[in-house]
Amino acid sequence: MTPRPAPVSRVVRDAAAELAEAGIGSARAEAEMICAHVAGVGRSTLALVDEVTSGQLSEIRRIVAARADERAPLQYLLGQAASGRLDLAVGPGVFIPRPETELLVENALAVLPAPGGADPPIVVDLCAGSGTLALEIAHARPDSRVHAVELHPAALDWLRRNVADRAAAGDTPVHVHEADATDPDLLAELRGTVTAVVSNPPYIPETDLLPPEVSGHEPPSALFGGPDGLAVIRPLLEVAADLLAPGGRLAIEHDDSTGVAVAALVTAQGRFGTVERHTDLAGRPRFVTATRLDDDGDDAPSGEKGTAR
Repeated sequence: MTPRPAPVSRVVRDAAAELAEAGIGSARAEAEMICAHVAGVGRSTLALVDEVTSGQLSEIRRIVAARADERAPLQYLLGQAASGRLDLAVGPGVFIPRPETELLVENALAVLPAPGGADPPIVVDLCAGSGTLALEIAHARPDSRVHAVELHPAALDWLRRNVADRAAAGDTPVHVHEADATDPDLLAELRGTVTAVVSNPPYIPETDLLPPEVSGHEPPSALFGGPDGLAVIRPLLEVAADLLAPGGRLAIEHDDSTGVAVAALVTAQGRFGTVERHTDLAGRPRFVTATRLDDDGDDAPSGEKGTAR
């Protein structure tokens, strides 16, 4: 039977009940987001919509069923994910941006040289995925030259789409490189010139204990960093050290169980100083920053060497 137009309030209520029965904790919020998306309005203005059309109701029911029965990520079903200041296109094959990563973006932006300098800052995003880090920085700092490195074809498709979308919106275009972020020869032409290297690499220690939205849908290549979560981070640190200019900044996200280990790896690498651990908004260890030492082992500008805080 073809559904008839229905009041939005009832559609939201029914969708929330179905999602809650499936065990989704944020059922009401997700029901509102789905209905607003299909109706073509913002969630804050959904209350101003009286009813949805029969076609819209069919689409809402399809999305709710996929969310409840298959536990497909809501972001995949809606085709986009919030990424700080931006909304990025996402879907099967790419890691979904998380709010926690925004703190790393803000930290990286805070240490870039002020606009108007003689040389524009050069930023490299290793394991770029959908482009969250690269595109956020390019959006906030249009004077910068941003490079995004991604290896996996499905993720590359989403990255290129988002880069094109943001360029069409007027942001500084990001240079996309199909390459392995752990390749010692990566971006050899930029070696020793980069202002900041940022990365949200695969870092989860191998486990079966993940929500079904994650384990059943997001690509394992973007999630897992080997048994200890450090398999990608170890070689990536060498690449970052080669790319960065003296005084350049590294910021790398990690699992909340590996903050101490990552800071120790950065220190042991030998070419970084002022190694600092940072927490997310929930107080969990989330990313490590460090400054590239110069050839004499000095840390510009503070001079502090090889410490992990």
